[in-house]
Amino acid sequence: MCYWWVNQNQTFDHEFRGGYLWSPKRKSNQARNPFYEFMREVAPGDVIFSFQGTYIRALGIAQSHCYEAPKPSEFGAAGTNWSDIGWKVEVRYFQLQNQIRPADDMPILQSLLPARYSPLQLTGRGNQSVYLTRVPENLATALVGLIGFEARELLKGNYVNEQASFELAMPDILRWEDYVADTIKDDDAIPETEREALVMARRGQGKFKQNVQLHESRCRVTGVDRIEHLIASHCKPWIDCGSNQERLDGENGLLLTPSIDHLFDRGFITFENNGRLLVSDVAHKESLRRMGVPVDEVRNVGSFSEGQKQYLEFHRENLFLEANL
Repeated sequence: MCYWWVNQNQTFDHEFRGGYLWSPKRKSNQARNPFYEFMREVAPGDVIFSFQGTYIRALGIAQSHCYEAPKPSEFGAAGTNWSDIGWKVEVRYFQLQNQIRPADDMPILQSLLPARYSPLQLTGRGNQSVYLTRVPENLATALVGLIGFEARELLKGNYVNEQASFELAMPDILRWEDYVADTIKDDDAIPETEREALVMARRGQGKFKQNVQLHESRCRVTGVDRIEHLIASHCKPWIDCGSNQERLDGENGLLLTPSIDHLFDRGFITFENNGRLLVSDVAHKESLRRMGVPVDEVRNVGSFSEGQKQYLEFHRENLFLEANL
């Protein structure tokens, strides 16, 4: 279990009522932001201190890993420079009766603040450049002690429905994909047969799967080579493709069994350009073992084409759930 701090001045009401955290993937200039990258490290069961208006208003328990999702429409004018596509984490929030003001307790907290990526200034005011940041365990212990009984009791409970974490994400993912798919279906400038192929590619089938078969013949992880048991999985997700050509490009795909496709799609595994299989630190290793992923050994799955390497680089940089800090 890890502890996190989120500064939610603009978005607290929406995120609290909606039960989530949301951030862009990058700054408006496309540079990396460590406080957005931290979203990729959150795991079910992690504790989140929700800070708004100089007070810790609530505690949250993460219900999912992060996943790609459109910017919530309820944000309105908030974050006008934010990208339309970002990271989302499902959170179960508990509003606190004892909402502490850290500025009142800085004699206790000041020496516990991390030297890097601190959520608070030395005055006790929130660092406005920070969205999400990790809270060291000694600082978390102090905050729980200041909040008191309700925080201690909350941390004793089991408030995570890990079985449902993927299902929680699905409505957002499907609505987002449905919108893009409907746009393609209604685009008379695209020939009808190509429109059908593009929509089927969303599910790893049809023309896209045929194109992937020109480069792949088996699941890279399990070795299954019966095509009826394999899904054509996009390296650069269908929804993120900048063109319809990318959506149908056979080099933008791998043939994977359904369980491996799920792990790859959600960023629990990826591949280096030299063929080395990478397993995320946040993945549940025993589940991966049961799915046929060799988590206890170094596995090389073979070479990739130059085109595949470019798409895999996107996957590592944008989907793989591992800190780069």
